[in-house]
Amino acid sequence: MIAINYIDEIFDILSKGLFISSNSTDANIRRLYKTIEENKEQIYQYFAAINFYLEEGNEYFYFTRKENKVDLERKLEMAMKWIDIIDFLKNYDNSFGPGIRFTSHDLVISLNLNVEMKSKVEYLKRHYNGRSKHEEIIDRLIYDLRRDGFIELENEIEGTYKVLSAFSYIEKLVLSINIPEEIINEIPE
Repeated sequence: MIAINYIDEIFDILSKGLFISSNSTDANIRRLYKTIEENKEQIYQYFAAINFYLEEGNEYFYFTRKENKVDLERKLEMAMKWIDIIDFLKNYDNSFGPGIRFTSHDLVISLNLNVEMKSKVEYLKRHYNGRSKHEEIIDRLIYDLRRDGFIELENEIEGTYKVLSAFSYIEKLVLSINIPEEIINEIPE
């Protein structure tokens, strides 16, 4: 059986909606990833008994729960936010994904040089009420990515962030949206 402190640590992280990524800069998170990887079935069964379902992505783990009543409007709003974030970040760097390193300064410089990124940041404004300066929006974007476990601060002195494997989760979410060809022209821009 898995040591109870591992179970507690795993639960503490995943029950908050966070991820355990294989490429984390935190050695403890990497240890937990390896523990889950080696004991997937046991850990799945343990948490399933309390209605938390261990899910595996590409080099990351997370929890899902069966919901009786879905708050569809809230979930759609969050999905739209992540679509806008992915769109903005892919415009910054088309290969933006797990393993990429960047600074907020890199994003600000690109934003000032790239007209398309400037238009994309306007879409982000609607998700960050009251923030109108581009630097504030980027800071909030980085805060959200960190809070949700998609990036980690790798070098505090240089302000370098590392994109974690869990970022694939939101990429996969966006890519799974399928709009049939016949209604594409009906969608207002």
